[in-house]
Amino acid sequence: MLNSRAFNIFYIALILVWIWADHFLKIGSQAYGWLLLLYIFVLFCGSYFIRLGFFMKSICFAKTDKKKIALSFDDGPAGDKTSRILDILKEHQAEAAFFCIGNKMDSNKELLKRIIREGHMIGNHSYSHHRFFDLFSSGKLLDELERTRKICLEITGCSPRFFRPPYGITNPNLKKAVLKGGNISIGWSIRSFDTVIRDEERLLSKILGSLKPGAILLLHDTCEITVNILPRLIRDIYEQGYKLERLDKMINLNPYD
Repeated sequence: MLNSRAFNIFYIALILVWIWADHFLKIGSQAYGWLLLLYIFVLFCGSYFIRLGFFMKSICFAKTDKKKIALSFDDGPAGDKTSRILDILKEHQAEAAFFCIGNKMDSNKELLKRIIREGHMIGNHSYSHHRFFDLFSSGKLLDELERTRKICLEITGCSPRFFRPPYGITNPNLKKAVLKGGNISIGWSIRSFDTVIRDEERLLSKILGSLKPGAILLLHDTCEITVNILPRLIRDIYEQGYKLERLDKMINLNPYD
């Protein structure tokens, strides 16, 4: 898979070949603009699509032929919605991973404790989930991860190692912060788009049509539509012969320090 280092080497070689060709064939300066656009496009795709592993390695699925998948919920704890999701998971005897935002933890202490008590997993989803999170320095990014980790440890006794980048965006600064903090980046193989899809049948169809062994499903416990479809989703997953397994168990890694 192409990563940033390999691409930079390729791009430098391409520029050198282009300069040589321009010297003899007089290609013209406009062509260099297209090369720059190509470079920007590749960097954008590498940053935005976490599954590419362009800037940093992220676990986006489990390597298995067994029909099992992992449910994961981002952006909580979200009060009543998270509580209702926990009720549904308990009713269906399903375990899930909750990637929580640090600045929401203090006001939802009992929910965090309940997540752990009922057999689910907590992951780190940054402290602020700021819209410009990906523009932060590596030092500030590391501080975001550490603040969330410490708050979670104080409330639940668990210190998360798994980190899911806000918006799934990665870059060199984030890679430095993740590595320095000893974190493990977690992505997804099925993005539900439950934050934008408003039709329940369409959302269910999209998710169920994407199921594969070892899939990691991204949902949000901040969305009413997710709460509404979850009982049907779990039943339909079971009916297709799949088993729901907690993320850390499916990828066989310890989620806490």
